[in-house]
Amino acid sequence: MSLSLVQSRVLIGLQAPAVTVEVHLANGLPSFTLVGLAHTEVKEARERVRSAIQNAGLAFPHNKRITVNLAPADLPKDSGRFDLPIALGILAASGQVDAGRLAGHEFAGELSLSGELRPVHGALALSLALHGQAHPAILVLPPGSAEEAALVPDMHVVRARHLLDVVAAFPPGDGPAAPPGEGWTRLQPGLPPAAAAGLDLADVKGQSAAKRALEIAAAGGHSVLLVGSPGSGKSMLAQRFAELLPPMRTEEALQSAAVASLAGHFSLAQWMRRPTRTPHHTASAVALVGGGSPPRPGEISLAHHGVLFLDELVEFPRAALEALREPLETGRIAIARAAQRAEFPARFLLIAAMNPCPCGYFGATHRACRCSPDQVARYQSKLSGPLLDRIDLHLEVAALAPEELLDTHAAESTTTVRGRCTAARALALQRQGQCNQALAGQELERHAPRTEEASRFLNHAAARLGWSARGIHRALRVARTIADLEGSEKLQTSHIAEAVQYRRALRGPGTG
Repeated sequence: MSLSLVQSRVLIGLQAPAVTVEVHLANGLPSFTLVGLAHTEVKEARERVRSAIQNAGLAFPHNKRITVNLAPADLPKDSGRFDLPIALGILAASGQVDAGRLAGHEFAGELSLSGELRPVHGALALSLALHGQAHPAILVLPPGSAEEAALVPDMHVVRARHLLDVVAAFPPGDGPAAPPGEGWTRLQPGLPPAAAAGLDLADVKGQSAAKRALEIAAAGGHSVLLVGSPGSGKSMLAQRFAELLPPMRTEEALQSAAVASLAGHFSLAQWMRRPTRTPHHTASAVALVGGGSPPRPGEISLAHHGVLFLDELVEFPRAALEALREPLETGRIAIARAAQRAEFPARFLLIAAMNPCPCGYFGATHRACRCSPDQVARYQSKLSGPLLDRIDLHLEVAALAPEELLDTHAAESTTTVRGRCTAARALALQRQGQCNQALAGQELERHAPRTEEASRFLNHAAARLGWSARGIHRALRVARTIADLEGSEKLQTSHIAEAVQYRRALRGPGTG
């Protein structure tokens, strides 16, 4: 047979459309042509496939005109994932593999020059795409990628180590296939145990107000801005925040792992642990929200169902920070390019930290600030009002006194605080099906009832502080979370008052 078809998939964002690798062998001047809108790394597969077939001891059809088409032709193809299906297509078209037995299988894998199979990015996204089908095919992947794909429940995944292992599983002829070798292993679907716990909140001395704010943020899914002098503990608090969040559900873990797999960052050791991404303040807008050609996920997507920690917030480029405004509201980011459009999930919790002024000691009691009022104002004005309006909790983190740093009194552990956060989150999910941060419009009015005294207090505070409608709604969401932590059905004045203190703007020169 001079024509063969092999099934594979391409990744566009987290979507994995099907691709058919068509291989035709014809008489004529020897050539190897690859068509179908292939990027450079796909076109380079010609040399890898040729060497892999020869070094594996198989016959490469040198005297034939080889045409490989990756259909559909208008879908961009990238990466080395098509090496294995191209090699199988050539072997099937030349009669060294049974083309009929390849049906019902999908293949992806990069070939070394010796025929060894190397892992590819996005294996988990490929498996999730197949899982949504009525009759999913068997997915054949290299080591490292196969283990990722097998995390999806009820998926049939085979791990193949070498091109010869795949060829042996589909021998030509009508006879039964030979028993699979050691390099061909059908993996059992299953989830590995959750990773061990990380850093403990008890390591942070003092800072009871900051810990309370982080507890509220974890319970309700709120974003936080920590403002304080250098060495006050902002980074220590932020690095321990992810452990306060409720345990991940399997669906959340799969979504988070799929994004990490797409970027090549997934590790089984991090399974069921909420990610914490800490990009440097020199990161560009593309690095934060994603981009490139083909589009790749950015830091906000890699933090999906986890935490994005932006230290030295005002040092980030203005364009990068403004690009966060829409994802903070919607939980998704759409990257549009002339050739294609990709959408990535970005449901993350933002923890931002900054100094109050260039020298870092404006408002500090233990050290004098050397910045002029104009310098302080310019420094704080680097953050736009709309961005600050989207951060639910604003908190000043004061430096600790020496006696507090040397205090040996045991603080609350992460496990204790996480228990309260989990209970409050469960209460919100039972009541409204989503965390409090996502409440909006009529849902917020329905699920955040308040006493008349609490309403009067909120009206007075909003008028005095000049809040926008978004600011009022965010204060109500935070108050709803505070009430859930106390097990209260209605919002009381105390809940509103605590929420109001977390909506204070940065203290500029001349303010109290």
